[in-house]
Amino acid sequence: MDILHGLVIVLHFIGWAIVLGGALAGMREARLPKGVLHGALTALVTGVLLVGLLEMGDADVNHIKIGVKLLVTIVISGMVIWGARNEERVTSGFLGGIAGLTALNIALAVLWR
Repeated sequence: MDILHGLVIVLHFIGWAIVLGGALAGMREARLPKGVLHGALTALVTGVLLVGLLEMGDADVNHIKIGVKLLVTIVISGMVIWGARNEERVTSGFLGGIAGLTALNIALAVLWR
């Protein structure tokens, strides 16, 4: 079970890295790279899987933290989906918002104990 948990965490980190890197890389041309959508959905699905794995084990789960992180993740995913559908309306500020919310979600994971 520990190996599965570790693999899901690695996939979760990779998903967030794709979102953050893609948003920052797209700011120069004000366009949303295609991989950002896949990264956001990967992070969302693996985050839900992580919570399920933690619930199955003996670990204590902070449900308020998980709820806040899920809310931020849903907002990020919604923004990415909207940006993928409305490519002509994507601005550098919009991409900065995605990058900022992604950084917030990472900070919540690391700093909220």
